[in-house]
This record gives sequence, C-alpha cells and structure tokens, in this order.
Amino acid sequence: MSKQNNEDDIAFIRALAEVLQDNDLGEIEVERERGDDNALSVRLTRHVEQPAPQIVQAAPMAAAPVTTAVSAPSTPAAPEAPATGGDPVSHPGAVTSPMVGTVYLQPEPGASPFVSVGSQVSEGATLLIVEAMKTMNQIPSPKSGTVKRILVEDGGAVEFGTPLVIIE
Repeated sequence: MSKQNNEDDIAFIRALAEVLQDNDLGEIEVERERGDDNALSVRLTRHVEQPAPQIVQAAPMAAAPVTTAVSAPSTPAAPEAPATGGDPVSHPGAVTSPMVGTVYLQPEPGASPFVSVGSQVSEGATLLIVEAMKTMNQIPSPKSGTVKRILVEDGGAVEFGTPLVIIE
C-alpha cells in the first residue's frame, strides 16, 4: 500500500506542476490528509527568470523627435495660452495630477471625452482619468466653472503635480 501511496503522490505532484505551469503561477502549496498518521504537504515554486532591463543609449535620442512630432498636433491649442496667461502651474484654476500615471480623457476608447474646452463643469464632476498601477483614478473638478484649457493629451504620461486642466 505504501508503494501505491507513493505513486499517487507523484501523480498528484505532477498534476500540481501542470496547474502551476498552465496558469502561469509562481507558487502553489497544498496539504493533503489521508488519516491520522498519513499526510502530504507539497509546496511547488517556479522561478521565472525575467530578462534584465536593457538600457539603450540610442532610444532616448530616437524618442526626442517623436515627442516633438506628437507635440506638433497640439500647436493649435497654443493660441489659447496667452488668453489664460503665464505658467499653467501657477494659474489659480489649474487642476494638477495627484499621482504619476497615464491620462485618459474619456471613460473608454471610442467614447466621448469627459470634458472639452468650453464645457461647464460642476464641483466633483469627473474631468479625466489617471491610470496608476492598473487602477483607474477619476480626477474630480475641485470647483464649478468652465474648462478653459486641457493641458494633456489622451494616453500621455503625467507626473505628480503636472497641470491637467484649467477651470475658470
């Protein structure tokens, strides 16, 4: 009977290893009791080597022209800058990002944006979303007013304190 239990245990462990592999798990632990004096405790851990991040010096240089090209379409919004005047960060109606993340101007791809220039917003209304660590964080309007400028692009990266929208 001991040999049968041994073969059953090996088959059980192999099945667990398949579950670990098929579900892309890093670890699985199971305790199996078959009576007062007979138990099996198994812990399988899979070590997945992740390639070290490679730093390529040419990449930042190649990215600079792309950033300039991406900024070019927002040039038509530039004429609005003198109307609100000065640095957007110091503007009293500036809404800044409370976190580092990616900005989304609409609730889902293809949907209409939360706000647009000229929109009337009430205090607490969602202006946009900042995704941080796969969590969608709605950014509420701190006051009622009119959206004068949208200072970020959909899908763009923002840092803490980056001005997002100006409301007057």
